[in-house]
Amino acid sequence: MELTGAEIIIECLKAEGVDYVFGYPGGAVLHIYDAFYKQDDVQHILVRHEQGATHAADGYARATGKPGIVLVTSGPGATNAVTGIATAYMDSIPMIVITGQVPKHLIGNDAFQEVDSVGITRPIVKHNFLINDVNDIAETFKKAFYVATTGRPGPVVIDIPKDITAEKIAFEYPAEIKMRSYNPTVIGDDEQIRRAVDLMLKAERPMIYTGGGVIIGNGSEQLRTFTRSLGYPITQTLMGLGAFPASDPLSLGMLGMHGTYEANMGMHHSDLLIAIGARFDDRVTGALEKFCPDAKIIHIDVDPASISKNVKVDVPIVGEVAPVLDTINALLSKSAEQTNKAALEKWWAQINEWRAQDCLKYDRDSEIIKPQYVVEELHKITNGDAFITSDVGQHQMFAAQYYGFDKPRRWINSGGLGTMGFGLPAAMGVQLAYPDETVACITGESSIQMCIQELSTCKQYGLPVKIINLNNGYMGMVRQWQEFFYEKRYAMSYFDALPDFVALAESYGHVGIKVEKTADVRPALEEAFKQKDRLVFLDFITDREENVYPMIPTGAGLNEMILV
Repeated sequence: MELTGAEIIIECLKAEGVDYVFGYPGGAVLHIYDAFYKQDDVQHILVRHEQGATHAADGYARATGKPGIVLVTSGPGATNAVTGIATAYMDSIPMIVITGQVPKHLIGNDAFQEVDSVGITRPIVKHNFLINDVNDIAETFKKAFYVATTGRPGPVVIDIPKDITAEKIAFEYPAEIKMRSYNPTVIGDDEQIRRAVDLMLKAERPMIYTGGGVIIGNGSEQLRTFTRSLGYPITQTLMGLGAFPASDPLSLGMLGMHGTYEANMGMHHSDLLIAIGARFDDRVTGALEKFCPDAKIIHIDVDPASISKNVKVDVPIVGEVAPVLDTINALLSKSAEQTNKAALEKWWAQINEWRAQDCLKYDRDSEIIKPQYVVEELHKITNGDAFITSDVGQHQMFAAQYYGFDKPRRWINSGGLGTMGFGLPAAMGVQLAYPDETVACITGESSIQMCIQELSTCKQYGLPVKIINLNNGYMGMVRQWQEFFYEKRYAMSYFDALPDFVALAESYGHVGIKVEKTADVRPALEEAFKQKDRLVFLDFITDREENVYPMIPTGAGLNEMILV
């Protein structure tokens, strides 16, 4: 039986086990939407803006490890998706974005709603395709899923002219695919691994530094075995939180610009840095010329382009995190050589001195609500077991510092691109993936307004997300930088026309609660989480001048933190 190109697309999605597609219809994709209407196996989630579709698919992918799927129309549909595609690309999130295109004979004619989607997205995707023949649809989809989910994952765009989705052919989905130009390395080099293990056992001041690659590469279990067998201190990037439990005594918390004092000082004074699934970005390293001056560096990463890109390393190991750590753990368990216990005891004594600084302390007796307190109470109410999404800014850092993630894939945030508006639609994707789990979005009054129309999507699909709005009346992180570095010239960082968030939430059919006193924080949270089947918008009026500490100024080293 012959199928249309649109029907073939649906069959490809079924073959890949897709549950949800996040999208918004338009002229160039109406054949595809008609094909959706005729089946029930793949559910389409209608968002209110294409950026919401990409963030929802992104949140779904981060929480499940499966690729998120997006469907948008040509022209403005595709360009509205660009921010979400870039967000996924920066954080190595697997995503398939299907963009409609004008009919083939109109491409290049400046036709209605025509843009060069392939050209626009080329710098922010792992790969993209323009399908020119209906016979290529099935093979292209097989390639797209393979590219998006293997090696260092990332988004793949498939641009499909409308006329191709109407043509008919017989359908057959490839059982497997081989691409001569794309063969990612999985297993690390044995000699390099042996060199790394030798350095690990001889280290006197070791640090383990891990990033989002551990979570993306499903290497959390191996990381826990590795870290605990050595007894070495471990610090994690913003993207890596949860791969190793925050509650474990070996964990020093997050490192970098807003990392803990003990983590950053441990990094700076280490003699061996074991980097796993991390990319040495500027928010982690501080000034490159001051970064880990005395350390030999081992770097394990699936992406060879990331190794020695920013920081020159001594022992590079290219391969997927899980199998590489399996090999290292096996060598460590068989090794006759032991770690330098005397040196390690001295190192831990120094680290515990740094810990005693209590760099995350704040005024817990304040009558004005402190944002840190809200996050800590949220952790208690949810037993530290919720899926937490966030937007970008001070609230994101407070969530990272104070929630204490013990499990991977529970912390869902935009790290590399820093995308405001990410939190709510990402929470939708997570809630759809795990309908019986607790999902909370920690946001701010500026970020939440960027995709607030997705409250309508939450109503349509009955998504009981809990929104924790840390409302200080400012673009908080912008204000903090203006306070520190621009002599308190608060240019355009203050909002003097904020909506009544409670009334706004209620207008969408949700529950709204405004909280203005510290004493009311916990009761409000308890009330919100009792409402299992309702979205609740909690508007916490927080201290307008609270800052995120520690902080490393631009151009400073990891040992040059502002603590108060």
